[in-house]
Amino acid sequence: MRKEFKIEVVTEGALGTIFLGASSLPIKKMEALMNRYGQQGWDVSFQLIEHRRLLLFWNRESAVITFSRNI
Repeated sequence: MRKEFKIEVVTEGALGTIFLGASSLPIKKMEALMNRYGQQGWDVSFQLIEHRRLLLFWNRESAVITFSRNI
């Protein structure tokens, strides 16, 4: 049995990070993405949160989601 993988990155908004110092991950966008892939037969295999640099002074979070399915 072989598997197929797909990786998606969901990042918090840059404006909220710059003006407010921090922002949250877009939960509704993540839900829509997961539901769309779920309907196509994909399962969430792995997920992690990473911090990415934004310009010189700010960091923002990104969710890296790995989907898998049998082919």
